This record gives sequence, C-alpha cells and structure tokens, in this order.
Amino acid sequence: MSVDEVLEDPVFDQAALRRALKRSASALKRDGVPFALAGGYALWARGAPEPEHDVDLAVAEDQVEAAAASLQADGFRIERPPEDWLFKAFAEEAMVDVLHRIQGVPVGPALLGTAEELELIGLRLPVLPPTPIMVAKLQSLSEHYCDFTTLLPSFRALREQLDWTQLHEATAGHPFAEAFLLLTDRLGIAPSDP
Repeated sequence: MSVDEVLEDPVFDQAALRRALKRSASALKRDGVPFALAGGYALWARGAPEPEHDVDLAVAEDQVEAAAASLQADGFRIERPPEDWLFKAFAEEAMVDVLHRIQGVPVGPALLGTAEELELIGLRLPVLPPTPIMVAKLQSLSEHYCDFTTLLPSFRALREQLDWTQLHEATAGHPFAEAFLLLTDRLGIAPSDP
C-alpha cells in the first residue's frame, strides 16, 4: 500500500497498527537505534484514546539511515515522501511515520532523553512525555488544518499530566493554538490557574 492509498482510505486495522508498533519498536531496540514512541500512541500509552491512522516514532536526525535499514531488514517497506522531516515504513496495511524533525526542530539526544520507559502491548519502550507532543500538535494547527475535535479527547484524558504553563508559553502568538487553549479553559479541561 502506498502513501497515497493510505491517505485515500480512512479505514485502518487497529490490530495491524499495534503489530506495526510492536515490530518497529522491537527492530529498533534489537539493532540499537535510539528512538522514542511519539504522537498518538505515546499519548495512548498514558491514557488518551488510541489513534486510528498511524504509529509515530522519533529518531535522531543522524540515525535516520540506521532506522530505515533496521526496519527494512525486518520486512517493512520504506518510502521517502517529499517532506524532508520523516520517512514512512509500511507493514501490512499499517503505516509507521519515523520522524527526525518535529515542527522544524531536529530530533536529538535531548528530546529522546526525556522519554520514559513504559510497557505497552507487552513491550517496554521509550515513550515521549505528553507535553511536547501536545505542543507540536498545537503548533501544527493552521488555516489548512484546524480540527479541534481530534485534540479535545486527548487533552481531556491527559489534563493532569500536562504542563499547562509550558503549553501556553510554547504556543504564545499562535492564534489557532491560543484559541484551542481558550476552549479547553472554557470547557473546564484546563486547570483554572495553569
């Protein structure tokens, strides 16, 4: 299945995503490629709703080729989209996005060092904390993509685990993010005094 086919087909197999998560994390661990679970599955590991689109892994920018080789050796099909901040690995119908830049910032040891070892689907793996993931999600909101309904359930589920001060500071001057944070305040999701 190609990237275009995945983007056209909104129905995803949750079991296939979990298998892809387990296989990709196991391959990177086996081959000694530093990584961390990112995106929706990192949030799911902490109590947010399970994502339905893909698995996100973060690797340091200087480890991209090692990560691609590791996943390819494990049977994943690697695709290099025009975007220069990730590559995609496919297993069955499941897609794994391997990010080496997040919101334009190269992934490095500092970010990967914030990951906490958690057990997820029978595997111990490093998982990024929720606040930087939410910051990235808020900073990605724009006139072209501004779907608050996908963010609200995760913010509601993880509200006690988020650093609300950091969320506000990191998104100051970003009107879409500010509007979303105002909404979380009005809905009683955000603490009254972040």
